[in-house]
Amino acid sequence: MRKSCLLAGVAIAVGLLNAPRPAAQSFLAPAGGQPAPDPNIPLYFEAASIKPTNPNDPGPGIRRQPGGRFNTFGTPARLLITFAYQIQDYQLVGAPDWLGKDRFDIVAKMEGDPPPVAPGTGADHVMLATRTLLADRFKLKVHRETRQLDTYALTIVKANTPGPALKPADPQKCSPEGIAARRGQPPPPPGQASVICGIVQQAGRIAFGGYPLSLFALQIAGRLGRAVVDKTGLPGNWEFQITFAPTVPAGAGASPGDAPLAADPDQPDFFTAVREQLGLKFDSAKGPVEVLVIDSVSPPTPD
Repeated sequence: MRKSCLLAGVAIAVGLLNAPRPAAQSFLAPAGGQPAPDPNIPLYFEAASIKPTNPNDPGPGIRRQPGGRFNTFGTPARLLITFAYQIQDYQLVGAPDWLGKDRFDIVAKMEGDPPPVAPGTGADHVMLATRTLLADRFKLKVHRETRQLDTYALTIVKANTPGPALKPADPQKCSPEGIAARRGQPPPPPGQASVICGIVQQAGRIAFGGYPLSLFALQIAGRLGRAVVDKTGLPGNWEFQITFAPTVPAGAGASPGDAPLAADPDQPDFFTAVREQLGLKFDSAKGPVEVLVIDSVSPPTPD
């Protein structure tokens, strides 16, 4: 294991950032959390091991666990970069082909058990430590630019008329107090939906709740492969569940041996589902998008 110095740790969470086929991809809000650490102060893993993934092993996946533990399985370095820098795949520029093809298993540990970081305040401790790991072991050097790229504007089909599945959310349901009050409660009975605070994405289903539509626009960008800007004019918090014919999100690959996802002839495509179920649509546009440009990067030496 490679030793290094440590300044801080990682949010208490267990998460799968990208699933093999793709299964659920989620942003779920914790109760509270501290502001994100200063991104200009480098953070480190106290120990980290990197090995090439066995070609027959599943992946990709990124897990953050209690006690400052962090590991990946079958994960391309390209996904590690987008995770560490909190960007979507389309925002990464200048990446060599091997970054998306060569997969790695990483086992790493941060000192202590740092507290969670509040959503929307910036990269957490483990993301910043992963940036240091990429610079140290992959010799990654990057810079940021703003470029004019294709985007989508999320707009409403009929002014002030949400679709049948789009409902105003109780402003207290996903407040820190509301989340804390539900902790320890038993799961809802069969047929009753659980409370969603954030967004859960699956191949043919999206559940969203407790936040403005600007968060939906931000989170859906990865599926669509371009930036999305909320232009609906709908204030407040919203909730919905939509279903559609399953597709593989942009940048997500299937595991070795996985069968391709079959289209359901009875389900609409994603764009049609958004229009019919939410009363919203995506208008093509162009706009300034911040990108991360790779200046140099090299495969790591396994240990």
